[in-house]
Amino acid sequence: MGWLSAGDGYEVALVDGRVAARATSGRAAGRQLKSLPRALRDHPEVDRLRRFAEWLDRHATACVAQVDSWMVSSLPVPTGLLARVWPDEAWQSALRDLAVVGDDPDEVGFLRGATEDGELRVVNLDGETVRLSPRTVTLPHPVLLPDLDDIREFAAELGIVQRVEQIHRATWQRPEDLDPKAREIREFAGGSFRSRFALAARASSLGYRVSGGYATSRVRDGDRTVEAAVWIGEPYWEDTVETGGLTWQDMDGRALPLREVGPVAWSEGMRMAAALYAGRTIEEGKNA
Repeated sequence: MGWLSAGDGYEVALVDGRVAARATSGRAAGRQLKSLPRALRDHPEVDRLRRFAEWLDRHATACVAQVDSWMVSSLPVPTGLLARVWPDEAWQSALRDLAVVGDDPDEVGFLRGATEDGELRVVNLDGETVRLSPRTVTLPHPVLLPDLDDIREFAAELGIVQRVEQIHRATWQRPEDLDPKAREIREFAGGSFRSRFALAARASSLGYRVSGGYATSRVRDGDRTVEAAVWIGEPYWEDTVETGGLTWQDMDGRALPLREVGPVAWSEGMRMAAALYAGRTIEEGKNA
């Protein structure tokens, strides 16, 4: 965005997301000022730029949330859609360097660009830049990626930094030796919080929904949607509370045996339970 006139002797613009000013006359003409002059703080052009900056922040947040949703659910995304949004810096920032999979599920690459005609430019695991033009691609959840440790090591060599947490997202694999009748995980139960409000606030700050006495995470896993839930105490309870067990249910409200929980729903449920438990109160002198 270019510089805009703002009264006598000044121009304003958005620089790194903040309103900046520069003088248009005198010895400082053409130089950006260290702070916004008092005379400009209530100027209509400055107010307009501030509101535009706030919109840009909301837009960037929405882009990250949408891409995260695609990734967690491993939904197929039309290549043409990626090509259309790529010129937008907010979308590009959210998508750049995400691991993508096209027609061949064993061919993983890191997204580096998209052309107007729907062609994607990716760096494959051999370090070569290749062009792909499948009808759709997936941004797979890391628990579904083969040889995840090798992919992480290769990404480190390339210096890849992802805006949406994907390849370095904490993952859990479902054990094979589960009791066929088991429906609850207690690994992260018993985390003590000074109040139910504090535990609910932690859940909300981490992006989880609080409903009744539970923190929940809804995930599309394969061809069905599953909701993971952790007990966090009765609403309006004012005394100390502890995290409860982790369970999963389908959209009909049926509690799922642990053996029926898919890999993504398992990993995301465990991730939620672990994140809640990590905020517990630890008494002095006791091990964390």
